[in-house]
Amino acid sequence: MDKLKLFDAEYKFLDIIWEVEPINSTELSKIASQKLGWKKSTTYTMIRKLCERGILQNENATVTSLVKREEIQRHESENLLEKIFDDSLPAFLAAFLKDKKISAKEAREIKEMIEDATND
Repeated sequence: MDKLKLFDAEYKFLDIIWEVEPINSTELSKIASQKLGWKKSTTYTMIRKLCERGILQNENATVTSLVKREEIQRHESENLLEKIFDDSLPAFLAAFLKDKKISAKEAREIKEMIEDATND
């Protein structure tokens, strides 16, 4: 199984952790109850599963991530690009920008990213 492939619930849970880590597992359970409607047992099961996959660490009831948000985002973006757009960034951008306007600032930021990533 792809270690970085996440289900929506796993990503939402990790999103909480990334915002507040390191966090005590009891406190994390309370937050998951409030934000996700989870029972304590669900939270602890999720912690255990994500620890087994090497995504989280739970030492002395303190939960921290071993994989950062940016790494998951990059992985998911690459999978989406490959699966839906046949690895074509222009096809992705065309679909994303169809009927959507971006600000001049966003356009400049994207242009800078493209220039930085160009192999020329």
